[in-house]
Amino acid sequence: MLNKIFDKYFVVDTNILLEDYTNLAKLSEENKNLIILPEIVLDEIDSKKSGFDEINYQARSFARFLEDSKIIDSKEIDNYKIIIVETGGLMIHIISKEHYATDTKQVSPNIANDRKILEIADFANNYYSKNIEFISNDIMARVRATSLNLKTNFLKGDGKDEDELDFIKNNEIEFNDLETIENKEIALIDKEFEIHNFSYCLKVKNSDQVLLASIKNKKIHILNEIELRDQIVVPLNKEQLFFTNALLDEYYNIVIVEAKAGSGKTLLALSSAVKLIRKKQFQKIIYIRNSIESLDKGEDVGYLPGLEEKFRIYNHPLMDSLRYMARCEHKNKNTNKKLYTPPTDEEVNEKVQRTIENYNIETMWVGEMRGRTLSESFVIVDEAQNMSNKTMQMVLSRIDSSCKVVVLGSNKQIDNFYVNKYTNSLTTLLKSTKKENEYVNLYAIKLKKVLRGPITQWAESIF
Repeated sequence: MLNKIFDKYFVVDTNILLEDYTNLAKLSEENKNLIILPEIVLDEIDSKKSGFDEINYQARSFARFLEDSKIIDSKEIDNYKIIIVETGGLMIHIISKEHYATDTKQVSPNIANDRKILEIADFANNYYSKNIEFISNDIMARVRATSLNLKTNFLKGDGKDEDELDFIKNNEIEFNDLETIENKEIALIDKEFEIHNFSYCLKVKNSDQVLLASIKNKKIHILNEIELRDQIVVPLNKEQLFFTNALLDEYYNIVIVEAKAGSGKTLLALSSAVKLIRKKQFQKIIYIRNSIESLDKGEDVGYLPGLEEKFRIYNHPLMDSLRYMARCEHKNKNTNKKLYTPPTDEEVNEKVQRTIENYNIETMWVGEMRGRTLSESFVIVDEAQNMSNKTMQMVLSRIDSSCKVVVLGSNKQIDNFYVNKYTNSLTTLLKSTKKENEYVNLYAIKLKKVLRGPITQWAESIF
């Protein structure tokens, strides 16, 4: 069994399994390729089995997967031992080493483990008949591997890149089309229409007039801009108008937004949610945000439901948006006064608390959602770029048909060690818009304009 020739040889890092343990099957391609696991990977996964985060569930799932393994063969080579196991139809080589060259007293445990994994990868590169490829989503681990002359790669998604998807299109129409444009088949206007072209800027030929339209059931529907601007936070550009229209339109079940920092995505989502609750379309607003925030290797914060003190740091975007809305509402009510006096911090905080109570605003951490069912709620899922596909699947599977879901994120702000632009749930959801489905009515948009201020705009442009 040790002498079998495979198409490719992959040494797999821990983060690939904790992102989704079924990645092994994808890499194996029905045993065409060999999966090599350093023993340190097993140790790291074993240490992650306790907890409520997605990585903990993945660790336990992999442990159960490995429990059914059968040892086929083993061999000792100098200081190394190779154990061949077969599990779930996959052939896996587990390589251990009796004494590692890495001095664990001189470096942190995470770095020491990375170096031990690379010692195994370096051995595998010399032992097997073909050059191995080290697969990791950790850029630092890949850099260290490159310094050892190892071929490296990270886990990528498949299919057309989400950057190529045109969610908003520009098109021209004749002046004579104005009277009949509403509810007209989009294919009659744009022969190159694709299912992910959710919004159109329709310029009337030989004039400065531009109509903003959404596409529902492949038919054109002109936006009512006056109605869309009638709320606490007023949309300021065409992208925000398209987004707000999707938020308020009962037709859409799920709205997916990829947006720059400071583009107003959370503000508009909350403002629209408040408007819909005033209309009695929903009973509450639920704000869900992933718990991973630039933490070393995704260490979790423990089981922390609701607004408990330790978890409150993860709800800063929500609270900042509510404070901004409170100031906007105060200003809107006092616009006729000759001398406008801004509200005090105490007044703002009191208004925020009343808003939370009046509109039943709840916060949830993904770790407390298993086994729950969300009903009659406007659900905002924030920081989707930091969620794995499994986490997002779990979150969305908790939501029944009486809810509306808004998924927010930015692929420029990925903090989760276990996902990247190609494998996170935001990208997966954006790519899903390429195909028609019979279950939900999707809408997706990118908010590219920064409205927070010149500093944010400058930072986005240079970084």
